[in-house]
Amino acid sequence: MTEIANVIAGKILEQLRSLINQELSSAWGVQSDLKKLESTMLAIKAVLFDAEEKEAGNHRLSLWLGQLKGVLNDTENVLDEFQYRVLQKEEVVKRCRSTCKKVRYFFSVSNPFVLRFEMAHKIKALKAEFNLAAQLEVRNTTMHKRDMSHMSHFFVPPQIVIGRDDDKKQIINILTQQDADRNVSVIPIVGIGGLGKTTLAKLVYHDEGVVSHFQLRMWACLQIHLREHIKDKKFLLVLDDVWNEDDNKWIELIGLLLGSCIGSKIIVTTRNSSVATTTGTAPTYNLKGLPPKDSLSLFLKFAFKEGQDHYPNLLEIGKEIVRKCKGIPLAIKTIAGILYSKVDEDEWKFVRDNEIWNLEQDGGILPALRLSYNQLPFHLKQCFAYCSLFPKNYVFYSIKLIQFWMAYGILQSPVNTNQDLEDVGALYIKELLSRSFFQDDNVHKFECITFKMHDLCSAVTKKSTLAAKFCHLTFLDNDQEVTTQLEKLSKVRTIIFQTTQPMSLLEVCISKFKYLRVLDLRESSFEVLPSFVGTLKHLRYLDLSDNRKSKQLPNSICKLHSLQTLLLENCINLERLPKGIRDIINLKLMIVTTKHTCLSEKASNCLNSLQFLIIYECLSLKCLFEGMDGCLANLRKLIVAFCPSLTSLSLSIKHLTALETLIIWDCEELSLMEGEENQDLELSLKKIMIGKLPKLGALPQWLQGSAITLQMLAIGYCKNLTALPEWLPRLKSLQTIGIASCPKLLSLPEGMQTLTSLRELGIVHCPDLSRKCKEYFPKIDHVPEFEINGFKLTIEKMS
Repeated sequence: MTEIANVIAGKILEQLRSLINQELSSAWGVQSDLKKLESTMLAIKAVLFDAEEKEAGNHRLSLWLGQLKGVLNDTENVLDEFQYRVLQKEEVVKRCRSTCKKVRYFFSVSNPFVLRFEMAHKIKALKAEFNLAAQLEVRNTTMHKRDMSHMSHFFVPPQIVIGRDDDKKQIINILTQQDADRNVSVIPIVGIGGLGKTTLAKLVYHDEGVVSHFQLRMWACLQIHLREHIKDKKFLLVLDDVWNEDDNKWIELIGLLLGSCIGSKIIVTTRNSSVATTTGTAPTYNLKGLPPKDSLSLFLKFAFKEGQDHYPNLLEIGKEIVRKCKGIPLAIKTIAGILYSKVDEDEWKFVRDNEIWNLEQDGGILPALRLSYNQLPFHLKQCFAYCSLFPKNYVFYSIKLIQFWMAYGILQSPVNTNQDLEDVGALYIKELLSRSFFQDDNVHKFECITFKMHDLCSAVTKKSTLAAKFCHLTFLDNDQEVTTQLEKLSKVRTIIFQTTQPMSLLEVCISKFKYLRVLDLRESSFEVLPSFVGTLKHLRYLDLSDNRKSKQLPNSICKLHSLQTLLLENCINLERLPKGIRDIINLKLMIVTTKHTCLSEKASNCLNSLQFLIIYECLSLKCLFEGMDGCLANLRKLIVAFCPSLTSLSLSIKHLTALETLIIWDCEELSLMEGEENQDLELSLKKIMIGKLPKLGALPQWLQGSAITLQMLAIGYCKNLTALPEWLPRLKSLQTIGIASCPKLLSLPEGMQTLTSLRELGIVHCPDLSRKCKEYFPKIDHVPEFEINGFKLTIEKMS
């Protein structure tokens, strides 16, 4: 609790210092009050520093900390509202050009004189609450506890599976056996959590022999039209992490699959032996832990840096630690991650002798995860705990999760001036992945990482951290009457609808919970949001993705000046964006699907906070942001995909000086030839990925504006691309070039040997270009990785 209060207090101090320096605080006459509140916060921080050592076992102190946390949350709400007013004045009031509008504004609730008294009153009320909470005296204590904050971050090398070769061979042998009496056979793989059932299934699933044996392979892709896909085919289906023991459900599934060929197989992974008994037609494969030798090999792989010596004293301690993990790969990798690159013997002994190992749950996996969780820095604990708001098997997208964390203000401020909060969030995700709290990570085709929260980790997160005062609500059911219970709540910050909910419930939530930071309405069935959604001054994250009935957004949504994330992906019936979209001045990420032909009307200096813009499946879209010169000045990543009618980007390239990543995919009418007169630009592009553009005949000249920054160029499925430009070798920072399925591409340009930074060159399904590879190879023999149609080439092979 002390850590939570400390973090909130630190964030409040940051906000106070920012607001004190705002001209508006002086104009409203509250600067003095803010400075006094700052002094109070500094005193609170000092008290919290002492309280941290004394909190355990002190019931009175815990109660005080609980009260203080409530006051701190109230303070954060007031300061957020102040910041909202600042944004409103800076960006909205300046639009009030006419005298009539200025008069109306003066007499509105946004009148600065009204606000002055309103904000001053709220700040003084906060000071009174702090004084009341501070009546409890907290004395210094000499109690000490082990400080793990000095433990450095680590990076775990890519996953290498050790000790499962025999298991893989046995499963493949079962899969390739012919069952004359069955169309479909079910092979259960049973084992406790973390043992590697999913990993083993993946090894089998991707094995070349298995790929060639089955005409169709599926991984839990059960759809209504599944029968049509499997008809007359021999398939392999993997059902991962199954818990359902209902015989009738399995009978229905098998009935659905009977139209397939004899020899089809289903692999079922489960922790429940009853599921195996219910589903299996073949003997259950009971997966066991790794043998001691393989367990130690896996541990050493993840505990020591590549090339680092294995210290004899640490090795002996490591063997004892490995025994406690009981052959469970996830436990071994998790503990090895804690010790990665550490050479202090006391740290290794601390892990070996920790009392957590006495928790004999799921073998050694829960103790291992708890040890790892306990040693996380608090900022990572907090971010990970917020992930528990989502259900089991929820697929996270890195770009969205980072914005989700930002909505609560729980990312630490960047220490590097070249970093943004988004960069900090990306580092957090990398850290949690390396410690095995996230799993099944894959790079999405649009440069986004997808992953799941390991379901075992829910046992180690402190959900009470989030549940205090019921600040976060996730609705998992749609047939419960919850309105009465909601009346008892007032300070809810999160609403997540996991099922379709009635409009009446949404209206209650929006009207009652004025401090919402996150509103997640994915896959809902609302045709239009209530107009009073615009009253949510604190809202930072609004997810309306997959609302296929939504036809329009209320104009009031443009009053959400604090909104940072707006997700409208797969809103296929959304007629257009609201005209005042430019007033959402703090917007950083927007994903949009719309039926409209152009995203916005002409405007200047709008959406200049936007950093990530994804235009997705806009079937009627012909242009982007027409006439918006000078907008999107801070845009870092632009993705345009599945927009078949798009003929023009309609963006003045010269203004996108911050753009680092440009991805354009499957836009059949787009040629990219606009802006050809702009050849002497200074751009910042680092990555360009272009694919499925049949009208692309040549790369646009304006790409030369990124000659000193461009690091990756990927081109695919451009059937009319006939040549790469002669200026390509001028892109001196290029590290990676990938070319796929460009059949008319005949040659590489002269001068490729001058690309001294080039590290990877891949050519796939470009027949004429591939045939000439021997001719070009001597010119680029400095490139470490040269791959043609999946084959890596070396000078020896080419000569």
